[in-house]
Amino acid sequence: MKSISDLQAIIEQELSNINIPKAPENLYKPIDYVIGLGGKRMRPILVLTAHQLFDTELKKALAPALGIEVFHNFTLLHDDIMDNATLRRGKKTVHEKWNNNVAILSGDAMLVHAYQLISDVDKSIIKEVLSVFNKAATQVCEGQQWDMDFETQIEVSLSDYMKMIEYKTAVLLASSLQIGGITAGANTDQQNHLYEFGRNLGIAFQLKDDFLDIFGNPDTFGKKVGGDIIANKKTFLYLKALQLADTETKKRLQTYFSEINSSDEKVEKVKSIFESLNISKHTIDMMKAYYTKAMKHLNAIDSDNKAPLIAFSEKLMDRIS
Repeated sequence: MKSISDLQAIIEQELSNINIPKAPENLYKPIDYVIGLGGKRMRPILVLTAHQLFDTELKKALAPALGIEVFHNFTLLHDDIMDNATLRRGKKTVHEKWNNNVAILSGDAMLVHAYQLISDVDKSIIKEVLSVFNKAATQVCEGQQWDMDFETQIEVSLSDYMKMIEYKTAVLLASSLQIGGITAGANTDQQNHLYEFGRNLGIAFQLKDDFLDIFGNPDTFGKKVGGDIIANKKTFLYLKALQLADTETKKRLQTYFSEINSSDEKVEKVKSIFESLNISKHTIDMMKAYYTKAMKHLNAIDSDNKAPLIAFSEKLMDRIS
């Protein structure tokens, strides 16, 4: 049984071996560039980790694992265009380094290549694997659209937000785990537990990100604290605060989130409201609730090889409790 670090090394090696054509250069060079930017490789690692719960021969799961990582990077490439982002992992985004048209077309080619890799499984399971992946891929797009819609919607419910982060973030983690189960021959019950483990863990992961954006340590968070406030993002913390605030406080909060203002003063004022409403505790409690649900599903899986997934899950909770 391989550790998370072992699996990450395998993924990096296999990604470096993907045969990306050289011409046309403006189609394929951006693909090589964006994959080379690195990242946690969380989704392909989850495919392999789930697979080795039931089968330690990882070769059967490698192609779909790589395909899911290529797909994930395709979504980031197109998301960066929609967000007008200039940096990705500290480097220029593809549309910034080349242009929007190049980024769109290279992304399209990545999507095709992702399907080629995901389809490279035993023919007895190809329909099942594609069914799981297609559902997740569609939901990721739906989640992204909701996220963009929420930027201009005045009223966003907390339940709508939770559905958005489930689709945009959690379902691809969940499907990665389920596909790893499929390639290893897991039964339907075990697959469902893997999916629900990943879905709940993915929601907890996004809530953690929301929390750290406001209350995290800027030295360890990896990006500017308060970025969601500056961008007027309707995160769990903001929506929960609207639920709990009195009329006057609610109006003040809505005013702050209607202004184009990138000052530290705005961040501190909003953070002060969050603190007065104990939003930190509400967010942590919600995150822990989803984490607990995730672990119940992991505990229900009959396997002696769960140590890497347990370690992966526990790492989610660091810097929070």
